[in-house]
Formats: sequence, C-alpha cells, structure tokens
Amino acid sequence: MTQTNSDLYPENTVERESAHNAFDLDVFLKNLTQRPGVYRMLDQAGEILYVGKAKNLKRRVSSYFKKQHDEIKTTKMVAQVARVEVTITETENEAFLLESTLIKRHKPKYNILFRDDKSYPYLYVSTGKKYPSLSFHRGAKRGVGEYFGPFPNASAVHHTMSVLQRLFPVRQCAESVFLHRSRPCLQYQIKRCSGPCVAGLVSDSAYQRDVRHTLMFLQGKSFAVIEELAQQMQEASAELDFESAAQLRDRIATLRSVQSQHLINQPGNQDLDVIALAQNGEQVCVCLMIYRGGNLWGSESYFPQVQTETDQADIMAAFISQHYALHPVPKTLLLTQTPQDREDLLEWLRQKAAGTLTIKMPKSATEKSLWQLALTNAEASLKQRLMQKGQQSARLHALQEVLALAQAPNYMECFDISHTQGNLTVASCVVFRDGVPCQRDYRKFNIEGITPGDDYAAMHQVLSRRYLRLKNEAQPLPDLIVIDGGKGQLNQAIEVLKQLQLDFLPLVSVAKGEGRKAGLEILYTPFHLQGIDLNPEDSALHLMNHIRDEAHRFAITAHRKKRNQALTQSHLEEIPGIGPKTRKNLLMHFGGLAEVKKAAVSELQKVKGISQEKAQKIYDFFHGEV
Repeated sequence: MTQTNSDLYPENTVERESAHNAFDLDVFLKNLTQRPGVYRMLDQAGEILYVGKAKNLKRRVSSYFKKQHDEIKTTKMVAQVARVEVTITETENEAFLLESTLIKRHKPKYNILFRDDKSYPYLYVSTGKKYPSLSFHRGAKRGVGEYFGPFPNASAVHHTMSVLQRLFPVRQCAESVFLHRSRPCLQYQIKRCSGPCVAGLVSDSAYQRDVRHTLMFLQGKSFAVIEELAQQMQEASAELDFESAAQLRDRIATLRSVQSQHLINQPGNQDLDVIALAQNGEQVCVCLMIYRGGNLWGSESYFPQVQTETDQADIMAAFISQHYALHPVPKTLLLTQTPQDREDLLEWLRQKAAGTLTIKMPKSATEKSLWQLALTNAEASLKQRLMQKGQQSARLHALQEVLALAQAPNYMECFDISHTQGNLTVASCVVFRDGVPCQRDYRKFNIEGITPGDDYAAMHQVLSRRYLRLKNEAQPLPDLIVIDGGKGQLNQAIEVLKQLQLDFLPLVSVAKGEGRKAGLEILYTPFHLQGIDLNPEDSALHLMNHIRDEAHRFAITAHRKKRNQALTQSHLEEIPGIGPKTRKNLLMHFGGLAEVKKAAVSELQKVKGISQEKAQKIYDFFHGEV
C-alpha cells in the first residue's frame, strides 16, 4: 500500500504503488509513519469509505486492524477496506483542516457529514464614518468599523437591528442614500432615526452617544447603558426637561424588556456556543445556540448523515471539527456530550481561536438552563423533521401510484422556460430529493440559436444539453423528469430522450388548467396523452405543483438577472443623448434590443421620455441616416 500526500505538502509525498499490486496490510503498517496526518479507507472499487485524522498515523490506522471492535459500523467498514492512503501533515492543526476539506469534497459513506458551507452574517457598525451606520454584512470584513457576530441566520440580524432601532435611533440606510438626502426620511418621522442626514436635526454629540450605546449593547454591556440612561433621565428631570426625561424613561423600559427576553440577563460579556444533540434511531439533530455579549443571538439546527450505531461522541466531535473549521470559535463551548478525542479538539480549537477557550459540561444553574433550552430545541427540530419526512414520503408514494412508477421518485428534475417577448431566453432545472428542493443541484441554461419565443425549441435544447451531459459523464439519472407545459413540451421531451436512448426514464408534464387556476392542473405522460385530472386536494398534485412552481420561480429569477444585465450593457449606450433611464424605458417597453432596432420612429415616440428628435436619433443610429 502507499502513503500519499496532497499537493499542499509535496515534500512529504511517498510514491504510490501500482494499483495492480495487492494490499499487504502487514508491510503497510510496518512502514507507516508516526507523524500526524489524514488517512483514507478505500474499497475494492476505489471509493473512499472513511476519512480520518491522526496525531500518530501508525498507531491510529493500526488500531482498526489489530483489535476487535465493539461498534457494528466500524466492523462493517473494516471488512470492506481494500487499501489505505495517507497524507502526512506538518501539524495536527493542518490534519484537522485537511480532514474537514476531504470529508466535504468526497462525502464518504462512513463519515458523519454536516452540510454547512454557508458564511454566517454579521452586524456592522461603520465607526470610521462621521455619522456611523448600522447594517447587515456577509462576506469579507474590509470596511473600517466594528463587526458583531456571527449570527446563525439573516433573520436574527434583522431582528437585532429592529430592536436597536427602537432603542437607539442610529441610521441604518445605505451610504449612497445618506449622502444624497435633503429631507429626513420616514424612519425619522416614526422616530427610528435621529436624522443626521439633515443639518440641525441632531447634534454630533447626541448622535455619537447613541452610537456608543449601540456598541455597548452589542458588547453585552446593557446594564451599564441602563445606568447611564437613568442618570441622564434624572438630570433632564432636574432641569425640568420632562419631555426628554419621558423619552429616556421609555427607552430604559424598552431596554429592560429586551433584556428580560434573554436567558442570560446578568452583567458580563460572555461569548459561548451551546451545542445539544437529540437522536431517534438513525435520525440526528444537532442544535447550535449562539450567545454573544451575554445575549442569545439565535439558533441553528443541523441534520447530519450518520450510519447505524454511530456513537454520539463521534457525532459531537464531527460537528465541532467541521463547523469551526469554517466559522469563528467562541471563548466557551457548552456541550451536552463529551466529544471523541476531547483534548485533541480542544488543542486545535485553541490554536484556531488564538486565545483561551474552554469546553465544559453544564454545572451551574444558568449553564443547566442553557443546556436544557438547547436540548429542547434539538428535540423539537428533530420531531418536526421526522414529521416532515413522513409527509414527504407519503406524497412521493402517492405520486408513484398516480403515475404507475416502478419506484417512488426520490430524485426528480423539473424544467421551465422564461423570456421577455422571445428575448433573453433562460431555462431552469430544479432538483428535488426525497420530496424537497435541493438548491445546490439547481442549474440554469442560456438558450441561444433558436427562433425568439419558440418555447418548444428552447425545451428541446435544454433537455438535450442536460441529459447528454449526464449520460456522457455517467452521472445518476432522475427517477422522474417533470416538464412545465402541455403536450407540446412533453413531445419535445419524448423526442430528446429517444434520440439519447434514455426513453426508459419516467416523464410527466404539468399543464395549467382552466383559467390557469391552481388545483386544476392536468398531468400528461407518454402513456396518458388524454391527461390525468387529479382532485385539487390530492397530495400527488401538491407535490407536482410544488416542483413546478419552484422551477418557474428559479427560471424567472435567472431571466430577470440576465435582463437587468442587458439593461445596463447594450448598444444603446453608444447613442449620444440617451441616458440610463431612457435606455431602461426603451428596453422595458420593447422587451429587448432586437425589438428596439426594428421599431419605427412613431413607435419609439410612444416610450416615456422619447421626443421626436430622440426617436429619430435612435432610428438613424441603427438604420443609418438618409
């Protein structure tokens, strides 16, 4: 067997033996290095079964083959191992990162896989500006200012921003809007902004005080803010400024109300993540609750792919290593399960956090309350997930029965076409797996080389391109192909599949019913050209409408994006005296540049903002002067 190294560590690469040589376990283990790294278990076909990390590769890999295993999963996996590959790393920290990368890339059968590739949102305060703003932020932190997060989702950020608007009237508008205002906006009228965009509405010192209070609140110093506001209220009352005192009183009451909604309502600046795990058979939910500055900023639930008899300590370790490889590490992790290799995880996390970090189990009353809250959320999410899966399974089996399919259509693809008067045609392909959208597999196609407005030709092209590629690359084929349209679109699909020798794939089209009303759709298949008319309450029809509507939404979104790009980039930009607004009006009126070129002077004049002189100028640009 061979020891290999990734391109990241070329100096450590050991030449790989010929694939035709038999795997000699004893020789392999005898010569295996004791350095840290990552190992990959492969089966006879070369598929990766498992990816793992090790502080000592020789000791770790040997343990799989030199002792009896109590876990059924490990015993089954070892029985399938045909060869082992290793990648040597300089440090254990590098091994953690490489393991996470390989697991996400190869999705091995026996690894616990968490689908968590998104970047978390932050709340950004642009303290580098004269009048700082509060805004939603996702991505690289290039702006001058302070970032607070991560928040578990966008709704948590917007909720926090809404709360802060009620407490401290700091502006939340974009810089381009702020710099070009001459009158205060609606936010000022409803007392959600102090109006720094207009001179004289708020003093610099008062605005900076609100910014400072906002920062203090986000840093978990809300008790200090309350004390400061209370002092200001007393001073205003002593000066007989009762209106200001009443406003401060209301602000204090709102702040106390917000504070009481948090589980941790004590002074301090506590940053911790609480991780709880709930399990029901092979179904697992991991709940992450994020606390920053002593306040709960939200929660997120994850549903990993696990094998039977997977130990909960392994699940917890897998979540921590995969999640924090991509996201910031807090000062404290509060867990309900001790993870596998706890000390190794702790050392890696401390290196990544570049500071102190603690992994602890709940002991105090507050910690136990946090633990119970996270566990309750995990159990509730898991219960809801199981119920949804049961409903989706029932819908899939109902559709299987309606269409007389050999198996439930667990993998479906649906196609739709979108254009504006035949221009900028875009086709969408959406994918449903186990009855729910799988957005990472969605695809869009730019349709070219057809007669504008020919939906049949567009459908023929997108199906040909999609399934020729799947066939050539030996990719999995869907259990059911869904077409948005009637018999005409269905006939195009039948023709394409015959040409590609894929006419064994189940096929159905969804045609709008009388009056295009929901629930009156007709289903057509190659074997039911007269149509299948289902009851509006039929769960199979609900599933068909769901995937059809999702394909329609995705196609329109892709088309609008393409149209907006065309609105800003066209030959119209070359015409003197035709500005961006006029170009947009022209393209929106005619639906595309091709129709603008064909239009007569009289037709061009019908567009808002186009005079006879401008219409003649546009016409002459495309057709030449007399």
